[in-house]
Amino acid sequence: MKAVFFEKHGGPDVLKYGTFRDPSLEANDVLIDIKACALNHLDIWVRQGLPGVSIPLPHIPGSDVAGIVLDTGKAVRRLKKGDRVVVAPGQIPGHLKEALESQDSFSPEFQILGLQTQGGYAEKISVNDRFVIPVSEKYSFEEWASVPLASLTAYHMLVSRAGLKPGETVLIHAAGSGVGSAAIQIAKFLGARVLTTVGDYKKVARAKKLGADEVILYKAKDFSEEAKRLTDGKGVEVVFDHIGPETWQKNLSSLTRGGRLVTCGATSGPKVEIEVRYLYSKQISILGSYMGSFAELLQVLRWVEKGILSPTLDQVFPLKEAAEAHLRMENRQNFGKIVLKT
Repeated sequence: MKAVFFEKHGGPDVLKYGTFRDPSLEANDVLIDIKACALNHLDIWVRQGLPGVSIPLPHIPGSDVAGIVLDTGKAVRRLKKGDRVVVAPGQIPGHLKEALESQDSFSPEFQILGLQTQGGYAEKISVNDRFVIPVSEKYSFEEWASVPLASLTAYHMLVSRAGLKPGETVLIHAAGSGVGSAAIQIAKFLGARVLTTVGDYKKVARAKKLGADEVILYKAKDFSEEAKRLTDGKGVEVVFDHIGPETWQKNLSSLTRGGRLVTCGATSGPKVEIEVRYLYSKQISILGSYMGSFAELLQVLRWVEKGILSPTLDQVFPLKEAAEAHLRMENRQNFGKIVLKT
């Protein structure tokens, strides 16, 4: 089959388009004809190399897969050839305690498709049938591929970790990112007031269309000062962050007393400093968040089917142009999800 893979870590130039071995099909597996695979910032980290994470080389990245069932293993009964499906990006054996308690990503055995395992920048993939989810024809394959990882992450952050409540104000960073665009919609559905940041005035209208009440151009204005101004000096109840050190100190100062900072990523670096006295005197909570559970993903997909949460698509690239797609994401040019089409 054709695939995009890398044999060493580095910049976008290490991505190669060529022939890769076909995936095997075990008794409980489903072979999928991949129609689309969305990018996530995780793909960039995987390509660059993650300290402490063993990534099999040569490696196919990609965590968000949508396609059609080509074949099924002998033990598979739930799915059949021709079904339209997406793949759960987070995977854990179903018998484990964390899976039974819908706490999948808390398990040390939790794996992400395209990180510890071969991913979706390919024509085909073989996945255990437990992680394959049928979807309707409501959206295109490109739109379906744009949903799972980012929307699940946003749901887990706002609903399960931060416990965002109706009437609260949340500051969501980077409206144009996949996780940010999903978070805006989820927060509005939960009844919150949404402040969000963008780096380009061209993204303001799209952020408001998603449901943002106020859009802050962070290159022109101090987002922390704006967050306080827009809340009459009080600050926000929740900050939704996936940036890291670039926004960290101002995130804390944006919070009201007893506020919550929920974070899922570190696109600007892995280390931050904390003024402990500020933390305890304002009684701030810092909440780490790591993707989410299979049960949460099913809820997200139900919301998508009902139109509560809509896919936000930026640009579609042919699979062989994966390096160009990576550059677009690294340069923060996108609004919504970048998708590769096979």
